[in-house]
Amino acid sequence: MARDAALLTDTVREAGALALSLFRTELKNWTKGASSPVSEADIAVNDLLEKRLRSATPDYGWLSEESVDDEARLQKRLTWIVDPIDGTRGYLAGREDWCVSVALVEDATPVLAAVFAPASDEFFFAMRGRGAVRNDVTVRAAPGGELDFTRVAGPKPLVERLSRSPQEIVLHPRIGSLALRLCRVAQGSLEAAFAGGQSRDWDLAAANLIVQEANGNMTALSGDTILYNRREVTHGVLVAAGRDRHARIVEHFRNRPLP
Repeated sequence: MARDAALLTDTVREAGALALSLFRTELKNWTKGASSPVSEADIAVNDLLEKRLRSATPDYGWLSEESVDDEARLQKRLTWIVDPIDGTRGYLAGREDWCVSVALVEDATPVLAAVFAPASDEFFFAMRGRGAVRNDVTVRAAPGGELDFTRVAGPKPLVERLSRSPQEIVLHPRIGSLALRLCRVAQGSLEAAFAGGQSRDWDLAAANLIVQEANGNMTALSGDTILYNRREVTHGVLVAAGRDRHARIVEHFRNRPLP
């Protein structure tokens, strides 16, 4: 695992440097699916990641937002799960809330994770059972069980269901990258973050481990564990928070389930 950790760190830093070199330049971009933007920077970063990681670990599976899905990954014990640029819409708009996100998943569970936000020079890293760091400094999710809504991020209609006075809620400004939003929980600057549904493995896997290793928890709103590298890679509503706060949020929605 130490070899893979070093490989992941070096490769994600190199990929982030490439993404940053193309940031705020004229880039070809197009829309895939219904409304998902993609640019030539996404493809260039994906190509770099795939070349470096797959050549060093040819027996591992591969799942990336910008690669054709190869279901051979389903037979692999270890699989790389990759988002070359998480937050492409913000990246193309010149905002800094984007990142490179890569996890190594073993039997449906992340064991290594790197989330690199080059524009703000923040490198989050976690190894299962070893804690989480931001720029080599240990991070911890905010303790306690109460909620300061100015430190909560996610879809407002969802968060409003936590409050008796929803009209008074003022949320933290939107963070375009879901992975980065979740890492803000791990570092304690956000108390909780939600994903409103339709997020994919590549949006989540790395940040999930970073939150868990920062004494937080990240699950489906039901409290169920998130499993990765399955045939279906799309997930429903999710929540991340420090462990006590997470437990209270999950309990709240068990008593007041979404329609």
